[in-house]
Amino acid sequence: MGQSVDLNADMGESFGPWVMGNDGDLLKVVTSANIACGMHAGDWDVMAATMRQAIKEGVGIGAHPGFADLQGFGRQRMKMSPESLGNLVRYQLGAAQAIARAEGGEVRHLKLHGAMGNMAAEDLAMARACYEAALSVAPEIIIMVLAGTAQQEAVTELGCNAACEIFADRAYNNDATLVDRSLPGAVIHDPHVAAQRIVDMVEAQAIITESGKHLPVRIDTICLHGDTPTALDIARSVRKELIANGISLGQFDGSPVR
Repeated sequence: MGQSVDLNADMGESFGPWVMGNDGDLLKVVTSANIACGMHAGDWDVMAATMRQAIKEGVGIGAHPGFADLQGFGRQRMKMSPESLGNLVRYQLGAAQAIARAEGGEVRHLKLHGAMGNMAAEDLAMARACYEAALSVAPEIIIMVLAGTAQQEAVTELGCNAACEIFADRAYNNDATLVDRSLPGAVIHDPHVAAQRIVDMVEAQAIITESGKHLPVRIDTICLHGDTPTALDIARSVRKELIANGISLGQFDGSPVR
């Protein structure tokens, strides 16, 4: 087939003595890591330790900014002015860059977290505000976007480096947005189900929605959430099934979306 795809996971979301996810083992499976920047989760020590291990494993480092919402894990929607939102993204990207460089690495990409990302997937102006802010700090950074949404429309308009993402463990609506977590079936926990649907989507180069609709998209990377109970099993299962179907794994090149 000659197809290649990146595997990414959100991580670095522990805080002080409170442990979230299984980052150490996930870093042996994925090719890119989206590391929390201390606003929705994580702290400076967790960020440094996660980046240090990512570098050791040869995993690409990404900044994962979210709303300043530790209690709600960045999943509570917030209304902010475009200027303040942009500064919030800059603040977190700058912190990620500083820690990564201190550890001997570089921030390669940026991916919005939680409610910030979901809102930007629905709102082109918000997506542009976030991405223009990131690009003002790091013009060559790769912006990871939810494939088929306003996020992708924003990077297409901006002409910046980009990577289009689909989710292994989340169900899709017919407009390419994610089914709300509060609804039944929104999060997929069965590793075999997750793996097969990802192979199907990569081979079809399309998002397959809950209703069975195919939405043609460019697929550069697959997200594996690090905070779900079966995350590690899903990650290993997806990786194994992709390779078994002749799909190789490697970091995305970040080419602009045309």
